[in-house]
Amino acid sequence: MGERSIQFSVQVSIQVKREGMWFIASCPALDLHSQGRSEKEALDNVGEAIQLFVESCYERGTLEQVLKESGFQPGKGSVEVRDENHVINVPLSLVARNAEARPY
Repeated sequence: MGERSIQFSVQVSIQVKREGMWFIASCPALDLHSQGRSEKEALDNVGEAIQLFVESCYERGTLEQVLKESGFQPGKGSVEVRDENHVINVPLSLVARNAEARPY
């Protein structure tokens, strides 16, 4: 069988501030930070940091534990993301290569 994939995205609140010549983008919910020479670059960089963080946690089998330790739990219904500066969508992909289809 060929490749199967799942793609989804998460919405996260990001705060951006300028420090000297740099823009610092922070994701308080995950305690992640990045920087860039422009606001857009800082937002792109923190988005990539979030993506790599989630992928790394998934690969190590610690995603559930990390989210629980950060105070996250399943929400009931739709939750509105409130932000002080920005909300970004972070794409996440899972790919199964040469895997047999499993009947569920």
